[in-house]
Amino acid sequence: MHGPRVDRVIFWVALPLIAGVSVPLVLFPVKGEALLSAAFGWLTRVLGWAYLWFTIAAFALLVYYALGKYGNVRFGGPDAKPEFSLVSWIAMIFCAGIGASVLYWGTIEWVYYYTNPPFGLEPRSREATEWAATYGLFHWGFTAWAIYCIPTLPLAYLFWNRGRPILRMSAACEGVIGERATRSFPGKVIDMFFMFGLLGGVGTSIGLSTPMISAGLSELLGVARGFWLDAAVVITLGVIFGVSVYTGLQRGIRVLSGVNLWLTIGLLAFVFLAGPTLFIIDTFTNSIGLLVQNFVKMSFYLEPVAKAESIISAASEGKSGLASADTFSEQWTIFYWAWWIAFAPFMGLFVARISRGRTIRELIGAELIGGSLGCWLFFAVLGNTGLFLQLEGSQDLTGLVARNMTPEAIITTVVAVGDRVIPFAVPLLLVFVTLGIIFAATTLDSASYILASVATREQAEVREPARWHRCFWAIVLSSVSLSLMFVGGTESLRAVQSASLIVALPLIAVLVLMTLSFIRWLKRDHGS
Repeated sequence: MHGPRVDRVIFWVALPLIAGVSVPLVLFPVKGEALLSAAFGWLTRVLGWAYLWFTIAAFALLVYYALGKYGNVRFGGPDAKPEFSLVSWIAMIFCAGIGASVLYWGTIEWVYYYTNPPFGLEPRSREATEWAATYGLFHWGFTAWAIYCIPTLPLAYLFWNRGRPILRMSAACEGVIGERATRSFPGKVIDMFFMFGLLGGVGTSIGLSTPMISAGLSELLGVARGFWLDAAVVITLGVIFGVSVYTGLQRGIRVLSGVNLWLTIGLLAFVFLAGPTLFIIDTFTNSIGLLVQNFVKMSFYLEPVAKAESIISAASEGKSGLASADTFSEQWTIFYWAWWIAFAPFMGLFVARISRGRTIRELIGAELIGGSLGCWLFFAVLGNTGLFLQLEGSQDLTGLVARNMTPEAIITTVVAVGDRVIPFAVPLLLVFVTLGIIFAATTLDSASYILASVATREQAEVREPARWHRCFWAIVLSSVSLSLMFVGGTESLRAVQSASLIVALPLIAVLVLMTLSFIRWLKRDHGS
C-alpha cells in the first residue's frame, strides 16, 4: 500500500498561479487595490443579477429536496452509522462555515445599515434602525446556508454512496461532463477554480477577522495595532494550528470545534444577561417579523433606477459608471452571496467528509436551520447590544467605524458590556479574542485539509491527504490572507470583498454542473 501521493498537475500549476496573483499585489499595492476595486464595481453592476438568481434558486431546490422523496436517502447506504455525534457534527459544520467573521459582522454590521440604509431610508431614522437589526439576519440566514449546502449534497453522495475515495469538485460534475473529462484537462481546470475560490473565500474571512483579533490583543496587552501585529496573528495561526491540521479530523478539528461551541455559549449567555436583555429580545423578534414579511423583496433587491442614475451621472462626467459599486445591494448583498459562493465548494467538501450516516433531509436541516439559527444568535445578542449602546449614547460606535476603526468599535462593544459587571471586562475580552482565534484556526485548518485533499492523487486505498501536505496549504492560506490585508490596508474592505466576488463567478457554473450531476445520480439510483 502506497501513501498519499500529490497530484503533480494540480499542485504545480495551482501554486505558481496563486503566487502570480499574490506577489504582484504585495509589490504593487496601490495598482493592485485599484484593479481589484474596478473589477468589483464592474462585476456587481453587470452581473449582480446572476448572483441573486443563483442563490434564490439554490434555496428553492433545497426546500424541494428536503420535502421530497429523496429526503430519506442516507449517505453511506441505508445502514450507515454517523461518524460523529449530532452535537460534534453540527459544531464542526458551524465553526468551519462561519469562522471568526461572525464575531466581526455579528457585532458591527448593523452600523453600516444604520448609517447607509437600504430602500432609500433616512440614515439613523427609526426605520433605518429596525432594518439595521434585520439585514444581517438575511445575509447570514437561510439563503446563505443554502449556497453552502448545494455542493455538499453531490459531494457527500459521490464520496459515501458512489465510493469515490478522494473528494473533488471535478468528480462531482461527472454526471454531466463524463468520467473521462473529470480525469483530464477539464477536471483539472474545475479543481483549480475551486482552489482559487477557496483561497479567495478564506483570505476574505481571515483578512477581516485578523484586525479584530489584533484590536483585542492590543487592548489586552497595551500595544499599538497595525499591519505587523495583524501579520503576527496570521503567522501564529498558521504555525500553531498547523499542528491541529497535522493531527487530523478526530483529534484536531473536532476538538477545536467542541471547545469553540462551549466558549460561544458562555460568551453569548453572559452578554445576553449582562447586556440590554429586553432590548435584545424585542429587537430580534421584530427583525424576524421584518425578515419573513420581506424575504422575497430582499432576495431580488437590485436598485435598477439608482444604478441607472449613477451610470448616467458618471457618463456625463466622462467616467465609467460600471467601474464603481455604490448601491446598497452591490456593496452588501451581492458581495455576501459571492463570498458564500467562494466558500461553498470548501464547505461542500468538508461537510461531505463528516456526514456519513446522515440523510439528505438531516443535512439540509442542519445547514439551513442550524446554521442560520447559530448566526442569528450572534447578530441578536452582540449586534443588538452594540445598537443599544449607540442609541443610549454611551458609545459612539458609528463614529469609530466612520474613522476606519471598525475592529476597535467591536472591541469597545465587548469591553462596554464587561464593564457593566465589574470586573469582567478583561475576562470577557479574553474569551472573545480566544473565540476569534479558534474560529479563525478552525477555518484555516479545515481549508488546509480540503486543499490538500484536492491536490492529492486519487488512490482506492487512500482517503486522507499527507500530513505535510495539509501543513503546506495552511502556510499558503496564511500568505494569501497577508497579501490581501497588505493591499487593502488593515481597515479596507474592498480588497477582500473584490477577491471573493471575482473568484465566485466561475464557481457558479461549476456548482450548476454539480447540481445537475446529483439530480441524474438520484434519478438513476432511486428512480425518477
